Amino acid sequence: MNVLKFGGTSVANAKNISLVLKIVGDYAQKDKLAVVVSAFSGVTDMLVSAGAKASAKDKAYKEIINTIEQKHKEAIDELIPLSEQADLIDVINADINQLKTLLDGCYLLGELSNRTSDAILSFGELLSSRIIAKAYQQKDAKAGYKDSREVIKTNNHFGKAVVDFNQTNQLIADFFKSSLNSVTIFPGFIASSNDGHTTTLGRGGSDYTAAILAGALHSSQLEIWTDVNGMFTANPKIVPQAQPIEVISYQEAMELSHFGAKVLYPPTIQPVLKKNIPILIKNTFEPEAAGTLITSNVSAKDNPIKGISHIDKISLLTLEGSGMIGVAGSSKRLFEVLSNESINVIFITQASSEHSICIGILNADADKAESVVNKAFEIEITQNKIDPCIVEKDLCIVALVGENMKNHQGISGKMFSTLGKNNVNIRAIAQGASERNISVVINERDVKKALNTLHERFFEDNTKQLNLFVMGVGNVGEKFIDQIHQQTQFLRENLKLNVRVVALSNSRKMLFAEEGIALNDWKNKLDSHGQPANREQFIEQTQSLNLRNSIFVDNTANEDVAEVYDRFLSKSIAVVTCNKIACSSAYENYSHLKQLSRKYNAPFLFETNVGAGLPIIDTLKHLIASGDKVHKIQAVLSGSLNFIFNNFSPTYSFHDVVKEAGVQGFTEPDPKIDLSGVDVARKILILIRESGYQMEMEGIVNNSFLPKECMDTTNNDDFFKSLIKHAAHFDQLLADAVAQDCRLKFVAQFENGKAQVGLQMIPKDHPFYNLEGKDNIVLFYTDRYVDQPLLIKGAGAGAAVTASGIFADVIRIGNV
Repeated sequence: MNVLKFGGTSVANAKNISLVLKIVGDYAQKDKLAVVVSAFSGVTDMLVSAGAKASAKDKAYKEIINTIEQKHKEAIDELIPLSEQADLIDVINADINQLKTLLDGCYLLGELSNRTSDAILSFGELLSSRIIAKAYQQKDAKAGYKDSREVIKTNNHFGKAVVDFNQTNQLIADFFKSSLNSVTIFPGFIASSNDGHTTTLGRGGSDYTAAILAGALHSSQLEIWTDVNGMFTANPKIVPQAQPIEVISYQEAMELSHFGAKVLYPPTIQPVLKKNIPILIKNTFEPEAAGTLITSNVSAKDNPIKGISHIDKISLLTLEGSGMIGVAGSSKRLFEVLSNESINVIFITQASSEHSICIGILNADADKAESVVNKAFEIEITQNKIDPCIVEKDLCIVALVGENMKNHQGISGKMFSTLGKNNVNIRAIAQGASERNISVVINERDVKKALNTLHERFFEDNTKQLNLFVMGVGNVGEKFIDQIHQQTQFLRENLKLNVRVVALSNSRKMLFAEEGIALNDWKNKLDSHGQPANREQFIEQTQSLNLRNSIFVDNTANEDVAEVYDRFLSKSIAVVTCNKIACSSAYENYSHLKQLSRKYNAPFLFETNVGAGLPIIDTLKHLIASGDKVHKIQAVLSGSLNFIFNNFSPTYSFHDVVKEAGVQGFTEPDPKIDLSGVDVARKILILIRESGYQMEMEGIVNNSFLPKECMDTTNNDDFFKSLIKHAAHFDQLLADAVAQDCRLKFVAQFENGKAQVGLQMIPKDHPFYNLEGKDNIVLFYTDRYVDQPLLIKGAGAGAAVTASGIFADVIRIGNV
């Protein structure tokens, strides 16, 4: 005898029921069956609502009854030939009339007792099972129907009755001994007390009904048919990459069910566990899928973590005070008062000092729990021996579940460090001595991030997902996106990094896609599907998504954008930027951003602020971290200025070479920023600060080579006109350098606490003389590099190399 149970979604409508009938027919060819069915999807909720409205004197309950009646009669019309409907319609009408009578009574009395509630809720399964039985009888005349209330007996604990297994098992055995049915359809969820009143087995109780039958019949297997391919490693609605679990132990399944895995009702396992009957969870809509087998025979070689689950809408209630230390019975009093109010305790942790007890309860019970606990300990609270209980709401319990965790060291450490790196704050921790589950309480807003982060750590071959929010898609930004698109597969296969661009923004449009933007056509998507760009909305949406490993990438040179880095860092969102404004702003702001980065474990990387893709800042950081001290810096830090002065000649005017530098993307959009020396001053200032010195922009002497009229221009057109007007000035600078057999280089220097930038004539024996093209060069003189400085040299300008530097910073974050 096999037992099959079909849930509400499996019998939601005539189309789905047809699938169920086919599955039952296929199984019936091999063995006799007991088939348990739930109410049609949504009907139980409608019955709950109808009862509540009727007892509240709201006549809207009548509309709900009409909807329920119509829903079932539509199914009859679609499943059963008209000529065969009469008897069934009579039965359904009788049930609906009885339901109306019960609800009318609730309306007249203005109350709804637990007993009446059970009677009302029973009609969902009664109606569905009668229709499904009749529909299957059209295929198999030997099929029959049995009211579960006749064989499953309980006490009078209405709402969640306790089964009398001795009596129930005997009744089930006796029925099947005399039954000649090939298939027997049972309504799930319902039973009856010894005095004949309808009882229910708790929401999800149809699973329990099936397990009771399987246990009584000593079935070889119990099958639970639902709308998913078994139990998953996490909730696939929250963790899209969750995987079905092939085999799981009874204990692991119970743990996952307790912690919110909706596939299985927790009490289901008890009747079959004692008799070692396997449970197979299958998908009605993909019957060929393997599903999940729940059994006692589980390999110890599998992943020690079987699943990650959670319970939301949790509150923490904490009772603490010196008056609890060494006082016997404090815990008993606390749990007793909660039990008396039927408040279920989901989570418990207590400090070894006995100074505090922390419990997790449902949000719905929080206010009542706070009131009754404070009343129970009123004397101690008045005497200041115990503090009034503290209640924290809107929390969530996340649990790692696995039978073999006890045999693997470091599981809890990995769990806590993984959450910590994403700044998911843990409010409480509980772990049983069996080490079958490790539970933590976190903020409810962090649950999606936490589940995805933990799943990534324990189930995805350590592949880390990076979620990028990119502002600025001009020259540098476009190259950056192209590089990500080109390297996506390489990063996933070789570095175990899954890099997704979640948001893009330019000055006109912004586009968000939580599952990632397809980069093969991002420009068209941004133009056609993007919403108007709004920096404030961009920040808010980035924060509200609260994705793990979030990185804000600033490819702009915009001061307003640089001013909001703190809002990302304070929400544990890393910042990667080529924008030099933030790190060269007031030292107080620079220091504040660094502090936020450390406090919220959010990397703040700006390698491209100096030297584009050259590893200048990273090298400097390693020097300082290893205990070295920088005394002197000499550098050519502007690739654009180096390009300009390397190409400036008597036959190639200063104006033309500056224009060409802009065309090739070597200068800022406003070339005066480069030529004025401001850009170089910012760069040397950043190096000085990263060397451990405190300095402001005003402390750097800028020996500008531009005439005042050029400096005073307010737009690019006027600036370029001024370069033509003062061509003789620039030609003279070149002539003086040639006369002394030197080359012009714009040099930044720091020594003895003083810094300056300016145009210099560099002789042939100097390391800067042969610096070609757009290259940068930096010389660090330190305690360890005294006579021969540490030299870093290479391309220091251009969209591609700057983008590669930004990309490198993103990868650094991924490898943390």
